[in-house]
Amino acid sequence: MSEDTTPDRSPQAAAHAYYRGLDEDDYDLLADLLAPDFVHDRPDMTLEGRERFIEFMREERPASDTTHPVEGVYEQVDGEDLIVSGRLLDADGEAITAFADEFTFEGEKIAKVRTFTA
Repeated sequence: MSEDTTPDRSPQAAAHAYYRGLDEDDYDLLADLLAPDFVHDRPDMTLEGRERFIEFMREERPASDTTHPVEGVYEQVDGEDLIVSGRLLDADGEAITAFADEFTFEGEKIAKVRTFTA
């Protein structure tokens, strides 16, 4: 019997991979996950387009040595879109903020992330 090596393309797997891409500066992974017209709606700005988002994360984000431990993943009523809650930690493991991200998908691609912080 062969082992199934098909990658998990579920919204939950994509959301976890999104944070891994951010935390590990894996911009190729992010580019693969995001739709070309991806939008990140943050409390302080809106980034429109996959390339613009990746450019911001690579070159402009205020703190790049951060991690995003996920504390909860909640399916929306449609069964495809998600809410992910967690914390943004600095390099020393100190909390910068708590967050809730609303993920919207187009097929297997992340089309939009709307971030709420506390």
